[in-house]
Amino acid sequence: MKRRPSNLAFFVGARSISNTAYRMVYPFLPVFARAFGVDLATMSLALSARSASGALGPLLAPLTDRRGRRFGLTLGLGLFAVGAFLAYAGPGFTGFAAALVLMTVGKYVIDPAVLAHLSDIVPYERRGRALALTELSWSLAFIMGVPAAGFVIARFGWRSPFLALACLGLAGLVSVRAVMAGRSGVGAAQAAGAAGASATGEGAGHRESYKAVLRSPAALAGIAVILAVSMSNELVNLVFGVWLEDSFGLKLAALGATAAAIGIAEFGGEGLVVATVDRLGKMKALMIGLAGNVVAALLLPLAGRTTATALIGLALFYLTFEYTVVSMLPVMSEILPQARATLLAFYAASFSIGRAIGSLLSPHLYGLGFPAVALAAAGLDAVAFLLLLRLRRLTVSRQ
Repeated sequence: MKRRPSNLAFFVGARSISNTAYRMVYPFLPVFARAFGVDLATMSLALSARSASGALGPLLAPLTDRRGRRFGLTLGLGLFAVGAFLAYAGPGFTGFAAALVLMTVGKYVIDPAVLAHLSDIVPYERRGRALALTELSWSLAFIMGVPAAGFVIARFGWRSPFLALACLGLAGLVSVRAVMAGRSGVGAAQAAGAAGASATGEGAGHRESYKAVLRSPAALAGIAVILAVSMSNELVNLVFGVWLEDSFGLKLAALGATAAAIGIAEFGGEGLVVATVDRLGKMKALMIGLAGNVVAALLLPLAGRTTATALIGLALFYLTFEYTVVSMLPVMSEILPQARATLLAFYAASFSIGRAIGSLLSPHLYGLGFPAVALAAAGLDAVAFLLLLRLRRLTVSRQ
């Protein structure tokens, strides 16, 4: 317990590294495309493969429940470091695509291991703040990590940030032995899981972990909530740049300002969770965030009358989205303590699938006009809110 602050700093750092690798690809996509002599459509295939790899998380997460959180972090950081080094040294576009997949799979092992470990050691009444602090790594990657990558690319070439990320991943791999003792997390998960964990011995195996998730109405409700919420967000995420260009005839200036606004909004949403989620109560905070995101989605078309109001509207939309997603984590962490990492991996996979579906639907909706996109986003949030009411009934004893 005395080492928790340093542990938390380590976890924020580890997640910031993996999130930087994930987020840096978007702004520098043209740079990577030119390096391989391919067009953006071809590069999008690599990103599609990367997105699909998020669904692989549940295949590896049960190892974190069965063999301990330190093992999960070791595996995740190892995959990430190998992927980053492959991106640095590997020849050809195919190798680069494989590197993106490896780094992403590593990320989707690291994240549940970190969240499960903190959920093991932090009491539920204080857990929201601890998990939200690690979520700051998402916006920190955008605010600090991506600009740092751009600085390195400008001076040493496009491969250079991947070498830096590989070295940081290896440093994390070594450090995790000092930060986390022994088979960290197994005993805590068993104690928290009580009857469920005692029925599975050392920890839930793959089959038992999957059964625990798929047979839990509360777990399935939570997975459905995040599926709908991520679909809603991706509908707007995919076309807001086109909307700004079509509305105001601005490109780089508007999009640059939007990126800054979104990064600040995400950080603000995460900071608000840190400050409020444990005081308000996890479920109440979650309901407030989701209701706010519905309102923000409905306001977006009205806000799009000037560049300034459009940016404010987008900032509100992303702030309430981030507040919702981060508030959801402590709720999910307490549903199945005996299969905590597995459920959190299903959560992340559902998030990825929701984004994939949203990205397919968004262009078609935008063909009907941006108000159709905003209305569909609000509708999906409304469905998520109904599912959330069911989740609240199922988990009332834990709130």
